Amino acid sequence: MGILLSFLILVLAPIGAAAYYLWTNAHDQFASSVAFTVRREEAPTAVDILGGLTNFSSASSSDSDVLFAFIQSHELVSKIDAKLGLRELYSAPYETDPIFALPPGASIEDLLNFWQRMVRISYAPGTGLIDVEVLSFDAATSKRIAEEIFSESSSMINELSAIAREDAMRYAREDLATALEQLSTARQALTAFRSRNQIVNPDADIQVQMGLLGSLQQMLGQELIDYDLLRESARKEDPRVIQAERRIAAIRARIQEERQKFGSGGSEEEAGDYADVVAEFEKLTVEREFAENKYTSALSNFDAAQANAQRQSRYLAAYVQPTLAESPEYPRRELILGLVALILFGSWCILVLVYYSLRDRR
Repeated sequence: MGILLSFLILVLAPIGAAAYYLWTNAHDQFASSVAFTVRREEAPTAVDILGGLTNFSSASSSDSDVLFAFIQSHELVSKIDAKLGLRELYSAPYETDPIFALPPGASIEDLLNFWQRMVRISYAPGTGLIDVEVLSFDAATSKRIAEEIFSESSSMINELSAIAREDAMRYAREDLATALEQLSTARQALTAFRSRNQIVNPDADIQVQMGLLGSLQQMLGQELIDYDLLRESARKEDPRVIQAERRIAAIRARIQEERQKFGSGGSEEEAGDYADVVAEFEKLTVEREFAENKYTSALSNFDAAQANAQRQSRYLAAYVQPTLAESPEYPRRELILGLVALILFGSWCILVLVYYSLRDRR
């Protein structure tokens, strides 16, 4: 008789209470499903077309891993709560259904724990496919929450795509800025050299000086010939002879002065001779050409990085749009009641066995 009474109290009564609660107090829960994956589009390049290596679209498992964690994150719950008021939606039936509803005034941590009960995620890492099932006490609310999950997830993927493009271009932009600064410095140094020496191109100036020396040499040769002819027919004290000697001396002095510009000191106005000027000019010219080549290469790399960044984009592709439920699927009353009955009956059996074991030892 005691065993039967214990069965009624410990098994049948709790099962009846659970059944009463499930069918009278527990609110229906509606499910909305949404499924998506992260896709990456890459426009083909000429090399890809010729080589047949183009990959038009591929799933990014790493992005899907990030998205899987994001859907369960504090950040997403806070954003959707701010938009839809999750606390009010989930705690509305609390007075009649305290087991399946969220307590009023719950903290964000309690809301996050409740969110993980109401939002169920199925993720296949190998394929990058994510299935999300959203539960709430109203079919339209479930669909709205699913739509917000998809919208926030899409925004997050777009942000990741923008960060990836910026990272891809940052180094190319820094190299371009460095090359531009070096080119500007080299050009400024060359301009300062020309202003200081008042020479645009030392090579052209040397050609002029060489032409001047050639002309002076020709003049000196002609004067020497005239002088020799004059000496044959005139005395040494002849004013013509003296004038010829003065012209020859003046031409030789001018030749000597012009030659000094190529070696030891140049003219009094110049800071250095032509050898130093030409050496400095060649050095500055080489530095400018190197800076120009570097800038051209950096600009080409920047354009290529920008083109690659524009060709590569990620986006969230939904292969199942948020659904609107027509009938409640949860709570699964029969399954819950069966589990409760199984647990109670198993516990009762264990207690009965313990009781008989203790009684037989007496």
